Amino acid sequence: MSDATNTGGPNGDTAGATPHPKSRGAARRAMRRGPTIDDVAELAGVSRGTVSRVLNGARYVSPTSLKAVERAMRATGYTVNQSARSLVTKQSNAVAFVLSEPQERLFEDPNFSVLLRACTQALAEHDFSLILMLESSEDERDRVLRYVRGGHVDGVLLISTHAGDPLVADLARGVVPAVACGKPVGIGANIPYVAAEDREGARQMTRYLVDQGRKRIGMIACPEIVGGPERLEGYREVLGRKAFKRLVVNAVNYSHAAGAAAMRELLAASPDVDAVFAASDMLAAGAIAELRRAGRRVPVDVAVGGFDDSRIARETDPALTTIRQPLERVSRDMVDVLLRLIRREPASSRMLPTELVVRESA
Repeated sequence: MSDATNTGGPNGDTAGATPHPKSRGAARRAMRRGPTIDDVAELAGVSRGTVSRVLNGARYVSPTSLKAVERAMRATGYTVNQSARSLVTKQSNAVAFVLSEPQERLFEDPNFSVLLRACTQALAEHDFSLILMLESSEDERDRVLRYVRGGHVDGVLLISTHAGDPLVADLARGVVPAVACGKPVGIGANIPYVAAEDREGARQMTRYLVDQGRKRIGMIACPEIVGGPERLEGYREVLGRKAFKRLVVNAVNYSHAAGAAAMRELLAASPDVDAVFAASDMLAAGAIAELRRAGRRVPVDVAVGGFDDSRIARETDPALTTIRQPLERVSRDMVDVLLRLIRREPASSRMLPTELVVRESA
């Protein structure tokens, strides 16, 4: 043990206030060969049990001993063996970020990178790791379920859920705590979610297009993916009887290609359309590209509005009028709700406000 002056803690342990030169030498040797919990205990001047208690949450450890152990860990370079720790705590300190889209969509849609980065940062503040998993096929879905059921993660963040996804149904039965980004389509209240006010945002955009004097307002909807049904309902609520069936086209996903294909279909069904509300910025960008190919000027002939206020909204030509959803806050709230569930604390779904952002496209 160190020859330094010792201060007794309430649990009977003592912690060195100033490391002895021999202890500093021991720290250097530990770093060379790989530090152990015994090295930390020796350098801190406490028992092995005290170090163990610190590693498992610092319960029943005096402030003096806690500081000594933390100093010793830094000095030796000791890091926690998470696998061994998990055996004791029954927690992995990891969360799965499950994206229900093909791999290429992860890089195409900037919303996913914002969510991934912000969730990673929020989890890191609580010493949790994030594990990215893709779920766009039956094989991938089975792999995700095996991993989750195997105890490798303490919870799941569900991103871009689709109607009828069996993974969502399984998680709704309580396999592990789960939180969805947006209200899952076709699933009840079993899985809490954090979402922008999709319906109100759609109402904002549709009212704005009406106020601009547009008479034939179409919509590129995406009712099978999270957020889509609410945005479609908001559009219909504003237009009422004017929301003719031939003015609404359903896209297969929130992508540029899907937006272009839907715009072609909408022009064929309603060539006199003078405004389009697309359920995402990616869809809107595809619609603008298709309108240009068709010789329609934006916004002179056809005004276009989107939903998200992603990077895409500022890069389209003309820049996109859109609905801003606060994805950074959505991410942090998702993490907060999930960690509350993991700790078995009360938690419920949250709705966050949207904002109309006016640019040149409408």
